[in-house]
Amino acid sequence: MSGADALVLEPGLLAAAEALAREAGDAIMGYYQGDVAVDRKDDHTPVTDADRDADAIIAAGLRKLTPEIPVVTEEEVSEGLAPTRVGDRFWLVDPLDGTREFIHGRDEFTVNIALIDRGAPVLGIVGVPAHGTLYAADGPGRATICDDGGTPRSIAARAAPGDGILVAASRSHADKDELETFLKDMTVKEMLIAGSSLKFCLVAEGKADLYPRLGPTMEWDTAAAHAVLTAAGGHVRTLDGQELVYGKPNFRNPHFTATGRDT
Repeated sequence: MSGADALVLEPGLLAAAEALAREAGDAIMGYYQGDVAVDRKDDHTPVTDADRDADAIIAAGLRKLTPEIPVVTEEEVSEGLAPTRVGDRFWLVDPLDGTREFIHGRDEFTVNIALIDRGAPVLGIVGVPAHGTLYAADGPGRATICDDGGTPRSIAARAAPGDGILVAASRSHADKDELETFLKDMTVKEMLIAGSSLKFCLVAEGKADLYPRLGPTMEWDTAAAHAVLTAAGGHVRTLDGQELVYGKPNFRNPHFTATGRDT
């Protein structure tokens, strides 16, 4: 992959990344609902051998697939192995988003692989190993969902209906007071509680209209699902209305909202 102009994705790149997501998901499922040891990283978040194994599978696979593109993964960053410079194009990987869900035996954890080009996620895969489901996207109008063994089908975000919105909210990081304040002037029809990056995917499928994130996230938490939502016609914007971008210092995100189509 080369050139300074508009990015043209190589044929087969999405399919190759999807295969890595499935392989990592299979590795994770080998630990699922078993007696897995839980360690704590320096930031006090949990990590397991399932996280580490999935991380190693994806990182090695991407470096073989595109050796010229830097790879940033959550677990390598936590071990001090992040590239010192990523440039305009780099991979962002969260091998197991929703580790808390995984540890508690819930099924809302995901595998996330994204390709960033000049600050924007242009390719994304969100695997849901416990469901055998894969969300994928590699450009506008090219967001799909594939159930285990099925044929990929297109998904699209919707414009918010006038009679009330469906709001996706986090199970593990719910800032209830802040969220209530944020939503106080909106007509909310229903709150949908979900873990991990699945909340973006609910918006991408038109099953939710808004996911406000008012707590801390890292870029690898959001990039893959951001790519899926953007390809489905939605948006991820900071609270001042700017598009969320990637490659920021320390890979930290500001607060943001994920929404469907603009009206």
